[in-house]
Amino acid sequence: MDNVDPTQESEVLSVGIVLFDDAEELDWAGPWEVFTTAGAQGAVRTVTIAERDVVRNAKGLRVLPDHTLQDAPYLDVIFVPGGQCTRTERDNDTLVGWLRDRGTEASWVTSVCTGALVLEAAGFLDGRRATTHWAALDELGHRSSVDVVRGERWVVDGNVVTAAGVSAGIDMALWLVGELLGEDTGRATALFMEYDPAPPFSIAGLRGW
Repeated sequence: MDNVDPTQESEVLSVGIVLFDDAEELDWAGPWEVFTTAGAQGAVRTVTIAERDVVRNAKGLRVLPDHTLQDAPYLDVIFVPGGQCTRTERDNDTLVGWLRDRGTEASWVTSVCTGALVLEAAGFLDGRRATTHWAALDELGHRSSVDVVRGERWVVDGNVVTAAGVSAGIDMALWLVGELLGEDTGRATALFMEYDPAPPFSIAGLRGW
């Protein structure tokens, strides 16, 4: 299928979640829940994209992507999850090349966790502020001049948004929904999801900062 001309469906925001083997499930499933909930009335189309017909995630969840890299539609938002696999995927010329080309066309390029390492490989973090999972912060910036931010759930620099580890992607996606569809839609999405965290454990002092 040819890429969709963005002028043909300008009223519908298109979000593409890029998947690959061993991606961390909640990295992308949390934002997927946010975007699909926000788009329940047709304002957002959320699709999954991968090189292969079946993706096996880090904890064993198998996913049948909606599109391959070759037939992915035009995307307003591109989203890259993380996981240990990103140390391999950042050297995947096919994926990184696709991301570089398609991300240049997109309005927003985003990541959660070590998905930031893939964005870095594609050149999107050079000279920008960015974050990633607390355990991978020292890895960020080895391939570009990234201003690494510690202690933030998500970081916005221009049209690039990076989120910290795993559950932080939900926060980032809700913020982006607020930016794209308005704060009322963002609040309504959080309400429907009953996303009002009250964690049973405090971990702030465990990161070693």
